[in-house]
Amino acid sequence: MAYFYKEASRTFSEYLLVPGYSSKECVASNVSLKTPVTKFKKGEEGSLTMNIPLVSAIMQSVSDDKMAIALAREGGISFIFGSQGVEEQAEMVKRVKSYKAGFVTSDSNIRPDNTLKDIIDLKEKTGHSTVAVTDDGTSYGKLLGMVTSKDYRVSRLPLNTKVSEFMTPINQLTCAKEGTDLGEANDIIWENKLNALPIVDDSGHLKYFVFRKDYDSHKEYPYELLDENKRYIVGAGINTRDYAERVPALVEAGADVLCIDSSEGYTYWQKETLSFIREKYGDSVKVGAGNIVDREGFLFLAEAGADFVKIGIGGGAICITREAKGIGRGQATAVIEVAKARDEYFEKTGIYVPICSDGGIVHDHHITLALAMGADFCMLGRYFARFDESPTKKFMVNGNYMKEYWGEGTQRARNWQRYDLGGKSGLSFEEGVDSYVPYAGRLRDNVMLTLSKVKSTMCNCGALTIPELQEKAKITLVSSVSIVEGGAHDVVLKETDITVK
Repeated sequence: MAYFYKEASRTFSEYLLVPGYSSKECVASNVSLKTPVTKFKKGEEGSLTMNIPLVSAIMQSVSDDKMAIALAREGGISFIFGSQGVEEQAEMVKRVKSYKAGFVTSDSNIRPDNTLKDIIDLKEKTGHSTVAVTDDGTSYGKLLGMVTSKDYRVSRLPLNTKVSEFMTPINQLTCAKEGTDLGEANDIIWENKLNALPIVDDSGHLKYFVFRKDYDSHKEYPYELLDENKRYIVGAGINTRDYAERVPALVEAGADVLCIDSSEGYTYWQKETLSFIREKYGDSVKVGAGNIVDREGFLFLAEAGADFVKIGIGGGAICITREAKGIGRGQATAVIEVAKARDEYFEKTGIYVPICSDGGIVHDHHITLALAMGADFCMLGRYFARFDESPTKKFMVNGNYMKEYWGEGTQRARNWQRYDLGGKSGLSFEEGVDSYVPYAGRLRDNVMLTLSKVKSTMCNCGALTIPELQEKAKITLVSSVSIVEGGAHDVVLKETDITVK
């Protein structure tokens, strides 16, 4: 007879934190959100930690090199999606690792035969006002000129004006040759009063830009996550099919941490993948595994050599695994059980294996609840998909700006490896949907707001660190009636455009 759980599986929305004593030290500025990413022995520190407990999901519509740079600046890690070619994914990793060195691959490029309208559209898409004019419109084409906001005025130029007519041509630009180090590049920028310095190779092809604004960026981003060479930390997703080819390429590209991207991690194939990595690299390559939702799944992956374990099946905003296959578990219940297993494993072995809550985050306070229940950090997809830095397009839908967001289990993603259980290639049925999410602006603005809420709630609980929150938190189940009571009720809400006289 099947095993029946006595308790219902529950979501984060069914719980609330009960405030504890707040001392005078309990102010947001004193809160540390530093958290381990990879396993470590008792009495030691993990080889990889984050300054904030947030990572972005391993998804085409969420995590590319642009997202990785933006999130690392804030202290978190982005796992670049693996549902692409090995070379393409490795190239994204390389771009992140080279970015902090000050040499930025141009993401705003155009041909000389394009028009002013194309420039405006490109600026709206990327948010960048410096545009490289190359012969083929790519980031590595032969540099012919550059366009900045100083080169045109929309009110005085027809939108069909060719870029070649108003760009600053190459013979009027100050450029540096490939091989110039960052110190020399910055000297050229300051001596020539430049905002951007193009770096070209011997044949005149564009390689990078060095920007004046990046000189002081470390002051603007005090929590940025850097490796020993002052480069941004970046993660990458792998699967259980082509790991023998993909893992070496990602390691060579400089990926700091890998994660097996799968809807179900309690499998022979994940153990086989972890065994390959351990046999080839020992413990030098850091790799997470998952997803699981119970004690047995955690112990299986911890003993197989995972550096962290990811929790969650079917709780994502675009995931329909529970609907399609009838498997999964409420995210809060899963986190609580796995956290207990993690602590028991630590007590028994002296090895602490961090756990990541993946999915089920609808409101900002759900992050705090996940941490209080035992998660070391949270993986979010929908949350990050809404920002400028996600790789998807921005659209106007019914008068509101939206961004595309689709699951890895959709035909659009074609990521059959993520759902593979040893069968033939291909996606037999979908476990995700294709959708829109409301556009929310810059990542930095939103992350700062979210984390200010997390810190404030931690202070309400009398905690200044995540381990202290997990020790002191008091959590209560809530009834359906109290959920209604928790929102605005029994009032007539004012319209925001009403003027009171």
